[in-house]
Amino acid sequence: MNLICALCKRQDCLEATNDRELAGYCPGLRDNRSLVAALDEARERYGRTPDQMIAREAARVEAEGYGEWTRVEEVMRFAEKLGAKHLGIATCVGLIQESRILHEILESNGFDVSSVCCKVDSIDKLDLGLEQEETLCPEGGFDPACNPIGQAKILNAAGTELNLLVGLCVGHDTLFFKYAEAPTTVVVVKDRVTGHNPAAALYTSHHYYKDLKRK
Repeated sequence: MNLICALCKRQDCLEATNDRELAGYCPGLRDNRSLVAALDEARERYGRTPDQMIAREAARVEAEGYGEWTRVEEVMRFAEKLGAKHLGIATCVGLIQESRILHEILESNGFDVSSVCCKVDSIDKLDLGLEQEETLCPEGGFDPACNPIGQAKILNAAGTELNLLVGLCVGHDTLFFKYAEAPTTVVVVKDRVTGHNPAAALYTSHHYYKDLKRK
């Protein structure tokens, strides 16, 4: 099965599907049995709580703040619409200052906030099976591993109702999503090279980052 929505230049899905003939490669054609089952299950879940509520309130935030609200504002309005009062911040230690500001902003808007740093519990990277030369201290010394499972478990125990990710590393965010019990959204995506703006590499892939396509 070859799904190529990212390469589509028609975006037939922006129109009612019964008003326009879909491209032959569109998964919305519903001519593949496994895709039909997947799409039918998705539609069914939008009719349930809490999935329906999350989708509905996300759409309301999109419409009300389109082009006007920052990501931080959108997150707060989304939390309000969900009735989430206790928010969790899972932060990278490298963005602790940004998370401190976010923590203060959220509290000033009436939210209860629990925040947990990625280095919680100071796990040695060598305990994960790495060799010393594979760490950030190849010549020796303690290099603490990120602990996204611990972050998720701590926020679960704290009873957060919506979690916010601030700059967790690639892969560490994957583990956080896997183990977090509360719904989770992202405030900051880490990209150390572009000042946490990963889209910059895409925008400049025709010139400054042209080697990306070769790799």
